[in-house]
Amino acid sequence: MAFPLPLVMAIVWISRVDRDVCGERHSLHFDRILCDLSDCSANRLRVNQQSTIHPVILCGGSGTRLWPASKKVFPKPFLPLTDERTLFQQAIDRVAGHVQFGAPVVVAGQHHVDLIETQADLVDGFQLIVEPAAKNTAPAIALAAARLDPNAIMLVCPSDHHIADWAAFREAALTAGKLAESGNLVAFGITPDAPETGYGYIKHGAAQGGGFTIAEFVEKPDRERAQAYLDSGEYSWNGGIFVFRAGTLLDELAAHRPEMAKAVKKAVAGGMAEGVRFYPDKDAFEAIEGDSIDYAIMENTNSAAMVPVDMGWSDIGNWAALQDALGGEDGANIESENSDLVDCENVMVRSDGPRVSAIGLKDVCIVVSGDEVLVTTRDGAQKVGKLPGAANQ
Repeated sequence: MAFPLPLVMAIVWISRVDRDVCGERHSLHFDRILCDLSDCSANRLRVNQQSTIHPVILCGGSGTRLWPASKKVFPKPFLPLTDERTLFQQAIDRVAGHVQFGAPVVVAGQHHVDLIETQADLVDGFQLIVEPAAKNTAPAIALAAARLDPNAIMLVCPSDHHIADWAAFREAALTAGKLAESGNLVAFGITPDAPETGYGYIKHGAAQGGGFTIAEFVEKPDRERAQAYLDSGEYSWNGGIFVFRAGTLLDELAAHRPEMAKAVKKAVAGGMAEGVRFYPDKDAFEAIEGDSIDYAIMENTNSAAMVPVDMGWSDIGNWAALQDALGGEDGANIESENSDLVDCENVMVRSDGPRVSAIGLKDVCIVVSGDEVLVTTRDGAQKVGKLPGAANQ
């Protein structure tokens, strides 16, 4: 049988993109490509949406625990904390230019639209959904799902996390994508390396397709339980990264939060596109009773799965966490160029102006941003968001 030339060229192209990516071979499921051979004159290939993973990046929160550097008008995702690129830009960079991933969809509030468009100005095809109000992660993710093809695989990521091993992140996303194709709602299970009490945990269930079913979601434990989870090897941290089919997510939302599902559908139907921006209907969206994706869906569905991944992850939830992410281990100091530390151990200094000099300190974080100065112990870093300067912006 002789195939039309455009079809032959397309088949050759497919064979090329299914090759080596980051040193490893990854199938893009092009066995699902459908060619209408009864209408070859049209020379069309219909590529199933499953062949592309669509990053959905959530930009929310004010990052008050990283005050004074992180402020309400210029929060944590848009700061260059671990690299010259900001955390938001790194979230885009991790998947940019890889054939398995589509252009990112960003969900954010109106206050940060200009920051997002400035920092994502060179990203082809990027779309921005502007939330009329902050309603937590479930409605935000549902907005993106309602704007995508029901068969599209979504990779939902916070915009303000640090990931050291990008190849491991992408590999986990591909594995999770395969599970999502079968109707699973998949969480990344971060390999724990300490009895952390600030994260939720996921208990592994039965093995399934390169991952596990989820036996249980566990709230932030006390130190004793966290140590028991670590010792058992049966638990992972819940990093807030998820993969699922857009239609599956909306079906589960309709089953477990029907009023939210109706409101999201109404908000999208009554919304307005303006360039790269999409504005959901304000009245419909503001009527939503907000909830997290964990509480609204993941803890209620019968199709929850997880993929374990060790990728050097941190949520950079406070200054001590940033110090750890920057390599402040075994007592090493992390200091900016304009600082002098003498007889100090496990101290971090970050200053955008004045010189900081310290002698004989241990386990302390010092941050200078503009005319604000913060000094905290590492243990006290979790409480920074409660300070008046952070809370009363």
